[in-house]
Amino acid sequence: MDTHKLRIGFIGAGANTRKMHIPGFHKLENVELAVVANRSVESAEDVAKKNGIQRVAKNWREVVEDPSIDAVCIGTWPYLHAEATIAALENGKHVLCEARMACDLAEAQAMLAASQAHPELVAQLVPAPFSLDFDATIREMIETGKLGKLLEVRVVHTGGQSANPEAPMTWRQDVALSGKNIMTMGIMHETVQRWVQDEPSWLLADGAVFQPERSYPGSKEVMQVSIPDSLSVMGRFAKTGARMVYHFSSVESGKPRMEFRLNGSKGALRFDTYETALLFAPAGEVEEKKIILSRAESRGWQVEADFVHSIREGAPVKLTSFEQGVRYMTFTEMVAQSLAGDSQRVEWIG
Repeated sequence: MDTHKLRIGFIGAGANTRKMHIPGFHKLENVELAVVANRSVESAEDVAKKNGIQRVAKNWREVVEDPSIDAVCIGTWPYLHAEATIAALENGKHVLCEARMACDLAEAQAMLAASQAHPELVAQLVPAPFSLDFDATIREMIETGKLGKLLEVRVVHTGGQSANPEAPMTWRQDVALSGKNIMTMGIMHETVQRWVQDEPSWLLADGAVFQPERSYPGSKEVMQVSIPDSLSVMGRFAKTGARMVYHFSSVESGKPRMEFRLNGSKGALRFDTYETALLFAPAGEVEEKKIILSRAESRGWQVEADFVHSIREGAPVKLTSFEQGVRYMTFTEMVAQSLAGDSQRVEWIG
């Protein structure tokens, strides 16, 4: 077991890094938050001062090229994930990279190839967080046949953040920063993959941009929006034959929804992420009471601890490996191909 002090460098210190990753690493013994590079030196200095990070780098390349740094946490938008990850691995650093994995499948595959070229290094993606406590229970119910034959997988995530045509541009709508990722599509499909262990044999997608021009807050520059405000995906899973029915929208005003449904021949599961509630209904019946997890089953957020554990003890990455990331980026690529082809049917390209 490797017990030397582990020195972490941060590339990008956005909201999730400040809320989850920095506190997560602070909790661990013999781990030093050594350096941070952000979009500006000033913002990096502010993050370092407020979060107990030892020093500031002028740019992200200083972090990956620093021989004293053991591992990097990449918390930027997707546009830099591939370049920074590959550079870090080539400089002998372990990598924890924020989701989504990359801008597109080609970048994701390049990241995977770089990790395979350095098997001595840990390469981990931040997992979709919605269901971490419930994953084992849902998988067990599927595998033991409690749901019977899986018939449908339905996913919905809606909100009204883009409903107002005057709402400002965000990075999620900027193809230069987000690539082919659309809203929460990729990480919600990653969640489904953990449960059903299957891929779509084919899919087709239809989407719409309702406000094609927006500006960033405080800017008069008009930006073109090409990432859909509304997206629906239909398909079939290869092994089970279950129907895939996904819907994502940022123009649904009112109460937001974020829900997974697994409908089977013997019963159905409904997972409401906003209520943190998992409910089961036998076929043809109303939902039973919530499925209550034991303390042992409630795994919770352990991303940073898992990363350090893999580094120190060589434990394999489970949440989430680069191989798993390429799987959900393959799905993302299929959706992009279908949209580009006027909602044509796209066969599995993995």
